[in-house]
Amino acid sequence: MSGAAMSQTLAGRVWKFSDHINTDLMLPGSVRQAAEEVQARHVFVANRPGWVDQVQRGDFIVAGENFGTGSSRPAARSLRNCGVACVLAETINGLFFRNAVNYGLLALECPGVSAAFAEGQTAVFDFADFSVRNRETGARLQALSIPRKLLDVMVGGGLLPVMEARGLIAPEPAKAAP
Repeated sequence: MSGAAMSQTLAGRVWKFSDHINTDLMLPGSVRQAAEEVQARHVFVANRPGWVDQVQRGDFIVAGENFGTGSSRPAARSLRNCGVACVLAETINGLFFRNAVNYGLLALECPGVSAAFAEGQTAVFDFADFSVRNRETGARLQALSIPRKLLDVMVGGGLLPVMEARGLIAPEPAKAAP
């Protein structure tokens, strides 16, 4: 998504999380070496059992401070694989943010976002100006902008898919059926 396409918006149902959500909750150590599909089935199993059965493709996570604290495990990939389209948090841990870029998960810091949304409301993110709006209340916030090249990688599916699309690396071979 670049150029004129960046003027689009992205909207999704909000799931609320508190401060200091650790990557261990997103990608538990017990499934760290499992297939991506298995990992995705275990997201938030310790603190929100059944959440993966409720989240839908395109939903947003709204969280407090230091979202993604913890190890550098690819928790952002597991959230993306669950269908999460965007993470909006008061602050995002640097390691988690880098993994969000690498794995194609839109993750943005947005001061005031936690207080501006209740679970189940709809968040609307505008790519043109990095504004975030609560569709139900009309509240409007300003997310911190990130460089367009990073944004392009996030919305382009992640680092490897973007590099493949640009012809910089060979496509990953198709996996054989089990």
